[in-house]
Formats: sequence, structure tokens, C-alpha cells
Amino acid sequence: MNIVITGANRGIGLALTKAYIGRGDHVYALCRNSSDELNSLNAKVICGVDIGNPDSLSTSLEPLTGVEIDILINNAGVLGRESLSDWEPATIDYQFRVNALGPLLVTQTLLPNMHSGSKIGLITSRMGSMTDNGSGGYYGYRMSKAALNAAGVSLANDVKNRGIAVALLHPGFVQTDMVNNAGDVDTATAAAGLMQRLDDLDLASTGIFYHANGEILPW
Repeated sequence: MNIVITGANRGIGLALTKAYIGRGDHVYALCRNSSDELNSLNAKVICGVDIGNPDSLSTSLEPLTGVEIDILINNAGVLGRESLSDWEPATIDYQFRVNALGPLLVTQTLLPNMHSGSKIGLITSRMGSMTDNGSGGYYGYRMSKAALNAAGVSLANDVKNRGIAVALLHPGFVQTDMVNNAGDVDTATAAAGLMQRLDDLDLASTGIFYHANGEILPW
């Protein structure tokens, strides 16, 4: 299968790239800048893909012209740590552009490459859940992931008649640079769970908000 992964140069994206290559899939690894570890893998690396810059996406995604995509995983994201008394509008705006608008625009651009049976994975977070928010803070991240969840449900409805299914996936609290490696699950374990959810995804489960471990999460 042909797998396209954004933010593939490190963290969860890199772990997904390794795992899909390991099972024999062809991975197109998208990133702003590559890494030595990504370059060492047998992936087609496409650099210069900045999902926070809408004006550049059509050009940076041109190497995928004519490539049939079986699974698109919108993984790239950013995390801010705003509190009620300490936040900047520009920082929150950037998180919206990367975490919510970027995945939607990438999907829109690459939709012509997809076919009946293709799947779209949106790597979101339970921090975008209203019900699950018991601690507050993290305004930009929570708001942008909630917006991504809303976009994901609309997307699932809009592409269902084309035979394309969409999964909204929380990877868990993963040990990545984004959280200074403070997570409780390693990237390989998170990647395995995400892959299983995508393997299980079909039109009957499209638009559902899943934890990588298979738990259905509240909105």
C-alpha cells in the first residue's frame, strides 16, 4: 500500500514510517525538514511541506501528483502551553493553522489521489475533548484539536459517499520531544495502536474519536 504521513521526521510520524516500512508498505514521508534517522529509512522523503503555510501546500505536495494514496495520516502538529494569564494571540493562531487548518488543506489537496477504500487518519488529542477536560489551560492546543475534531466529523460525512473512511485518533501520552519525553507510552507502541485502528477502520466506524488502544473517546 501507499502510505502518506505528515510530520514524518521525528516522534510519532517517524515511528509510523518505520512500522509501515517494516510491514512492506511504500511510505511517502512528508516533513518541513528531514532527519538523519528518516533519511536512513527506505521511504520517499518529501521535504519543504509546511502545513502551517497554506500558500505553499499546493507546490510542496506536487511530488505526489499521480500517486495513488491508500492511507493518508495527518500527523504533524504543534503544542503550546498557554495559561489563562499567559498567552499570545499569535501563538494560538499558529496552532490553529498547523493543528486544524493544515490537516484539512492537506487532505483537500490530496483527495484526488484517493479512491474507494482509501483511509484518512487525523492524529488529534483527547485534549480537544470538552468532556475530558478536567484541568484547564493549554488554550491553543485544546481549541485547535477541538477544531480538528469538528473538521474530521464533517470530512467523514463529506467523503463517505466516495467510499473513503476517516479516523480521529488520539495516540496516547507519547514520549516525544513535544512533551520533553514525559509521556507514558513509547512511540513504537503508539504507532502500533494507531496502525491497528486504521487497519480496523471502515465506513461503519468513520468519524469516530478513538484512543490508539481502541477506546472510544468522548467529545
